[in-house]
Amino acid sequence: MKPLVSIIMGSTSDLPILEKAAKLLDEMEIPFEMNALSAHRTPAEVEKFARGAKERGLKVIIAAAGMAAHLPGVIAAMTPLPVIGVPIKSTIEGIDALLAIVQMPPGIPVATVGINAALNAAILATQILALTDEEIAKKVETYKAGLVQKIVKANEDLKEVKYKFKTN
Repeated sequence: MKPLVSIIMGSTSDLPILEKAAKLLDEMEIPFEMNALSAHRTPAEVEKFARGAKERGLKVIIAAAGMAAHLPGVIAAMTPLPVIGVPIKSTIEGIDALLAIVQMPPGIPVATVGINAALNAAILATQILALTDEEIAKKVETYKAGLVQKIVKANEDLKEVKYKFKTN
């Protein structure tokens, strides 16, 4: 089984956040890999990974980093594959990481999700894969339909919540 998605984290301290992405990909039966690489501590390994990603059959890369958060942009600079950046909340509420990832120069885009929003990164990765894979497309549609049902159920549950001046 060859991975279609690569989840890259700056360090394993990011794993609790990225587990949401891994769980969704696992539920959707999409092969993926997980590795820790640092744009600052292991730049040669990052370059080797990024330059070889397409040839290894990867289709999408999810890269997470906190603070200076150079990892997603460095990877995007060295691969033609779509890179989804996940800013990690580590200092100043993650705003530093968000800005570092989203403010890329022309020609080096990184799709950026919200701070600690690894689940959204995985959903976006599945939507990208769904463009060329009908089986994955059906799984994405099923997942989205499930989101609708969660809200329908939430409204049903809210009907049971009673307050003196609540009208519904």
